[in-house]
Amino acid sequence: MFDFQYQPPKVIAEIGCNHMGQFEIALELIQLAKTCGADVAKFQKRHSRELLTEAQYNSPHPNPYHAYGSTYGAHREFLEFTQAQHAELKTYAESLGVTYSTSVWDVTSAREIIELNPAFIKVPSACNNHFEMLRLLRDGYAGDVHLSFGMTTHEEEELVVRFFEETGQAKSRLVVYSCTSGYPVPFKDVCLLEIKRLYDAYGDRVQSVGFSGHHLGIGIDIAAYTLGAHWIERHFTKDRTWRGTDHAASLEVPGLQKLIRNLHQTHETLRYKDAEILEIESFQRDKLKYRTR
Repeated sequence: MFDFQYQPPKVIAEIGCNHMGQFEIALELIQLAKTCGADVAKFQKRHSRELLTEAQYNSPHPNPYHAYGSTYGAHREFLEFTQAQHAELKTYAESLGVTYSTSVWDVTSAREIIELNPAFIKVPSACNNHFEMLRLLRDGYAGDVHLSFGMTTHEEEELVVRFFEETGQAKSRLVVYSCTSGYPVPFKDVCLLEIKRLYDAYGDRVQSVGFSGHHLGIGIDIAAYTLGAHWIERHFTKDRTWRGTDHAASLEVPGLQKLIRNLHQTHETLRYKDAEILEIESFQRDKLKYRTR
C-alpha cells in the first residue's frame, strides 16, 4: 500500500454520454466539473457499426424511455461526437485547467482518440478483453492506459496485466480500477475490498489502482480512497432526471463538490502524528491532563 501522504486523490468526472448528444451541454458539463474541483472530465467514443453486430444495431433499445433513436444503433449514433468535436472538448477542458479523457470501445475510436494525444485513455470493463484494441493502445500510444475490471474474472485480469508486462509497460502506464458493472449498483455489490485484492495482486506490477463507482451517494468513496484507490471515477450529470441510463447512477454538482471536498479533507488527515504531543494538544494537555497528587 502506498503512503497516502504523497498521493492526493484524483477525481474523474465521467460525463460519458450524459450530454444527451448535445455539444453545448458537453461543454457546460466540463465547466461544471471544473467548478466542482474535478481533475478530469471524461467522455466516451464508439463507432457503432464496428462495435455492434447487425442484429444489435437494428434491435430496439432495451428501455424505450431512454432511447434517442428507433433502434439501439441509431440511439448510439445520436449520442456520438466526431473526432473534431472531441478535439474541441479537449481544447476547452485544457483551457480551464481540466484534463480531458475518453473511454474507447473499438479500434477506430481508439485510433481517433490517440491522434488527439490525451494524457490517458480509458478502457471500459466491457472492452478489457478486446486485445486488438489493447495492442493499439499499448504499442501505438504514449499516454497512460486506465482500465476497469468490472464483470472480469481474475484470470482475465491477469491476462491484461501480463499483456502490458510483455513490453515492460504495466508498471509505468497501466492503471487498473476496481469496479462492479451495474447502473446503479447496490452497496452490497460494490465490494470495496476488491481494491485491497488488486493491490495485493498487482500493486507492484501496475502504476496505480483506482475505483470506478456506480453506486448512489458519496459516502463509500472515502472508504475506497482510504483502501488505496488513488483515482476515483464517478458518473457526472447536471440533472439526474434527464433521459439516459447513466443519469440515475450519476452525481449532480452538489454531490460531486462534496465528494471532492471530503476526499481532500481525508487526504489531509491520512498521516501519523509528527510528535507525541502535537502543538494543538499542548495547551489542552496543560489545562486538562490528569495530574497525580
